[in-house]
Amino acid sequence: MKPLSQLKIGDKGIIAEFKNDDLFIKLMEMGCVPGEIIKVEQIAPLGDPISISVAGYSLSLRLNEASAIMIDPITNEKKLHS
Repeated sequence: MKPLSQLKIGDKGIIAEFKNDDLFIKLMEMGCVPGEIIKVEQIAPLGDPISISVAGYSLSLRLNEASAIMIDPITNEKKLHS
């Protein structure tokens, strides 16, 4: 597992858990629920914010929010076996 903030453009992952309870409700209301697939769509030139696709729509997150979302990265090997 690693934080969403460490993924690169085009990377995908599955939400595993949240590190920050204060953001938990806010992120859940935005569609960031455990088990949901996330894809990093864009990263701002200075690295903050990032744009992700989750639950069928685009969402922008600050790096501090993205770092609170723990992801199980989806690798090419996992994609072949899914």
